[in-house]
Amino acid sequence: MESQQNDYHISFFKPTTEIARLNRNIVVILVCIWTLAIFGFQIALKVFEKPTPEPAYLAYEQVWDQVRSGNAAEEDLQVFAQVSLSVLGKNFIDPVYRTALDNGLSWALNNLAGPEKGPLLKEQVTEFEKLRAGIENITDPEYVNAKKELASLSAPLLGLSEMDVRTSLISIELSSSMMDILSQESKEAIPGAMSLYLIHPQSFLTDGRILGFPFHYFYTAIFLLVLFVGLCWLYCVRTDHRNALLGIKD
Repeated sequence: MESQQNDYHISFFKPTTEIARLNRNIVVILVCIWTLAIFGFQIALKVFEKPTPEPAYLAYEQVWDQVRSGNAAEEDLQVFAQVSLSVLGKNFIDPVYRTALDNGLSWALNNLAGPEKGPLLKEQVTEFEKLRAGIENITDPEYVNAKKELASLSAPLLGLSEMDVRTSLISIELSSSMMDILSQESKEAIPGAMSLYLIHPQSFLTDGRILGFPFHYFYTAIFLLVLFVGLCWLYCVRTDHRNALLGIKD
C-alpha cells in the first residue's frame, strides 16, 4: 500500500506544513518591502521631479531667436557656439541632433570669422577633414598638430580659452560643407537637442546629499544594498525563531 503522507512535497504557494506556511509568509513580506523600496523610490522621483535647465540652456534661450533669424550679434553667436559645444561634448548624442549642432557650430564660426578670416578657416577645415579621413591612428603626429592648429585658430573666435575643455572638440565637430548656411532642418532640430540634453528632472531627492553623496545615488547604490543584506539577515533570524517555537532542530 502506498503511503498517504506527502512529507517530501514542497509548495511555496500551497504549503503543507506550519513551518512552510510561516516561511512563505515572511518571504512574501520581505519581497514586498524590497519591491516597495525599489519601485516606491522610482515613483517618488517621478512625482516630485521638476524640469530644471542647466545655465547653458538659459544662455541659449537668450540668443536663439536672434541666431535663428540671422540677426545675431558677435556675442550671440559666441554664446550659441559655446552651448552647442557643451551639448556635443556629452555622450551618446542622437545623430540627427549632432548633425544639426555641427551645422550650427560651423555656420556660427564662419560668421564670426568674417570675410577676412573666413576663407582661411574654411580652407583649414577642409584640409583637416581630408587628413582625418586618411589616418589610421588618432595619435598620428600630423593629425594631432593639425587638430591643435585648427582649434587654436577657432577658439579665440568663439571666445574660448585654450584651457577650456570644449576647445578640444572644435576641430572634430566642424564641417566645411555646413559653414555657409544654417539649414532649415537644423533650425528645427536644434531646439529639441538643447531641451533634451540641457534640461534635467530634479527634486530634493536628487539635490539632497548624505555623507557627501547625492541622495538618489546614496539610496540606490548604498542603502538598497545594505537593505538587501539586512532583509536576508532578518529572514535567517525569523526562521531560527520560528523553528525554536515549533521545536524544530537542525
